[in-house]
Amino acid sequence: MDLKIGIIGFGARASLRREVHRPEEGSRVTAVCDPAERAREDARRELPDALITDSLDELLASGVDAVMVLTPDNTHAEISIRALEAGVPVFCEKPLAIDLADADAMLETARRTGTRLYIGHNMRHMPVVTLMRRLIQEGRIGEVKAVWCRHFVGHGGDYYFKDWHADRTRTTGLLLQKGAHDIDVIHWLAGAYTEQVAAMGELSVYGGIDDRRDRTGERMPDWFSLDNWPPTSLDGLHPTVDVEDISMVNMRLAGGVMASYQQCHFTPDYWRNYTVIGTEGRIENIGDSSGGEVRLWNRRHRGYAEADETFPIESAPDAGHDGADGLLVAEFLRFVRDGGLTETSPVAARESVAAGILATQSLRADGSAIDVPALDEDLVAYFARGQVEA
Repeated sequence: MDLKIGIIGFGARASLRREVHRPEEGSRVTAVCDPAERAREDARRELPDALITDSLDELLASGVDAVMVLTPDNTHAEISIRALEAGVPVFCEKPLAIDLADADAMLETARRTGTRLYIGHNMRHMPVVTLMRRLIQEGRIGEVKAVWCRHFVGHGGDYYFKDWHADRTRTTGLLLQKGAHDIDVIHWLAGAYTEQVAAMGELSVYGGIDDRRDRTGERMPDWFSLDNWPPTSLDGLHPTVDVEDISMVNMRLAGGVMASYQQCHFTPDYWRNYTVIGTEGRIENIGDSSGGEVRLWNRRHRGYAEADETFPIESAPDAGHDGADGLLVAEFLRFVRDGGLTETSPVAARESVAAGILATQSLRADGSAIDVPALDEDLVAYFARGQVEA
């Protein structure tokens, strides 16, 4: 019998419906909730047999087996907690929350109610990341000691500065909203979570653009274009622009692993570069999708040298995020149906949120280091067991 899935928020990430709405194949979308009439019209057209409503209570009472929370970041915690309290398993799009207390409350609610919680960190399923992790686990570079990530967010102006993402009351900041992915990957590759952060950042380009407008009723595809270049020429920015467009954070992870993350929203190219350095070599990706490669150096060289080995990033199915979205949804559905361990982790999602939030606090102050508070050990153990009590 198909699992009945409710979608809460029928915007950009509702593209995941293509992976979850597969009648007679294990799951179908039976209900959609969104306060926007345009979103509900889209849902009616694409899912004519589903309940379409603006009432969360109506959706939760409709008999769904699980929900996918795909709403703006500042609503994740409230909506997810309501669903968990109703006993409905939750897929929550990353980031977990924009406030650390809210993130912790989500995990605590999941444990108290015994309702399953899954977080949409799809990059744990991306071929470039799984390849790099495999090489690390095989011992190809020895013990990991450092992880560096440079994120060139070439579409940043269109993606994040023309809608609600530009308002820190909705996101906290892009070091959290956009960086939660990369911080989670850094943690996963290093096998350790951040214990201390220190950051600097600025609103260097988009804060100087005075052309602003309210885009209520519009969506990012309505204004996105590669012709929107250079960044200083962009127009129609969100009325509130108070998040940084360039930021850098240094992190000290458990076990003494050092990490850094740099993010820039006005580059001409759009990709991520990870460098992982171990006691016996290093790996680095050139390109982060099909057609790119991961390079490995594990011999000593006099100066610059071509990689000692190269590994192609495998072609992925025709699905979002180089195939990761399909794998993410498949794991979520399996988790709802059968339980068990998953590649994604609510604890890991909380730790990436914690590092991003506290790094943002650091960069908006004087850049001093801030300690990341640890989660309760019993709570960590609960999620490590696959969300079952001992």
